[in-house]
Amino acid sequence: MLNRKDIRSYSASLIKNIRSFLLSATSKEFLIFLFFVFIASVFWLFQVLNDNYEGQISMKLDLKNVPDNAVLTSELPPEIKVRLKDRGMVLLNYWVNSVSAIPIDFEEYEDQGNQVVVSQSALKQKIKNVLSQSTELVSIYPDTLSYIYATGDGKKVPVRLKGKITVDPRYYIADVVYQPDSVMVYAPSEILDTISAAYTSSVVLEQVKDTTTQKVLLQKQKGVKFVPDFSEIRLLADVYSEKTLEVPVRGINFPANKVLRTFPSKVNVTFQVGLSHFRTVNPDDFFIAVSYEELIRGNKSKCTPHLKAFPKIIKHPRVSPEEVDFIIEEQERTEED
Repeated sequence: MLNRKDIRSYSASLIKNIRSFLLSATSKEFLIFLFFVFIASVFWLFQVLNDNYEGQISMKLDLKNVPDNAVLTSELPPEIKVRLKDRGMVLLNYWVNSVSAIPIDFEEYEDQGNQVVVSQSALKQKIKNVLSQSTELVSIYPDTLSYIYATGDGKKVPVRLKGKITVDPRYYIADVVYQPDSVMVYAPSEILDTISAAYTSSVVLEQVKDTTTQKVLLQKQKGVKFVPDFSEIRLLADVYSEKTLEVPVRGINFPANKVLRTFPSKVNVTFQVGLSHFRTVNPDDFFIAVSYEELIRGNKSKCTPHLKAFPKIIKHPRVSPEEVDFIIEEQERTEED
């Protein structure tokens, strides 16, 4: 096994041999040879790229100036295949650098009605406008373009989240904020009447335990157009904390001359609530009651307080003790009564 001294000695010897080779006459001749090979390769490459070739590229389409109330029911293809002829240098530039999208102006074809056809000659001219003047257009596929649109009515609808969100057991989603929280929807009247909300495309998030923001596209529907077609969704995560409050027990449906007395008069309500709402929840937000009918039917010395109302922001409320002693007192009616 080599020790550190042997390794240093071997490294120094290797460096010395490499240096000796590079400074030798043979090495100099070899490097000069490589230099001329490189120069020759460059000249050869320029010569090759200066010759004419044919090649195929994909070009995107950009439909511009579409009115908000125009709903495309049959859309343009996302791109077309174009076969070109030019010098190799020009074709190489097309392949390396993306070619500008072919602009299709909606307003230019409004006089055709709802079914628009972009002819082969018009499409070729639009392609040539974004190519080099020296480039010859050999063929395009498809050689004509068409789309169908309908002019729809519009209304504003709220954005709604669609998907599956799981939260860390210690957390919960306190609120969902949408930006924008509503969008305009355009569609033929028979479809528009069935739309009450714009749903996002499916969002899947697992074990969320912090505020999360995500830009989401709205779910597409045939013959329907949303403006804008996206929304930024912000999920506000909060930590659960446990809190206990004393809440009085009240009687309901008691006759005017009778009143309920429970022992104790108050019970504990324990629940989970987010830290952001911990201080805002108080006993007045709860209503715990026992009905007169229940006491008459039960004929027992104890009754069960029922939690009739509580804030929506709390989870898993429970009442303690589950049963309390009670008496029903009769109140004497005064002459004024």
